[in-house]
Amino acid sequence: MTTREAFERGTDTFNAHDINAFTDVLADDVVFTAPGGMRGEGKAACVAFYGSWFDAFPDAHVGVHGVHIIDQLVVEEGTFTGSHNGVLHGPMGDVPPTGRSVRLDYIQVLHFRNGKHVSFNLMFDRLLMLEQLGLIPAPTA
Repeated sequence: MTTREAFERGTDTFNAHDINAFTDVLADDVVFTAPGGMRGEGKAACVAFYGSWFDAFPDAHVGVHGVHIIDQLVVEEGTFTGSHNGVLHGPMGDVPPTGRSVRLDYIQVLHFRNGKHVSFNLMFDRLLMLEQLGLIPAPTA
């Protein structure tokens, strides 16, 4: 499997909310980092983190609008959308559903080995997400 095929399979399984198929694309020693000091090692931690987005945003979807591949490294540019209708787990603790929608641009740097995801480094504007959820006030013009 090429790096591009492995990347596309990971994106497709995320958008299908197919956590079992998503697990299959992960290396046993996969690691991730995300805003707010979130980090984890191993399949179980990675599945729990990415699966938590499905719990918090049952209609979670990523639209990829840029993919840059160098050997087994991928830089992904995309937009995450979803309606916050479930509990959001994170560094602020558990956030009950707000019923609000979010639209967040993100960049993710992924490393692959033998067609498996080895690492995810996810970056997005956490402050903007909190504003869109109504958890902190948005700046006034």
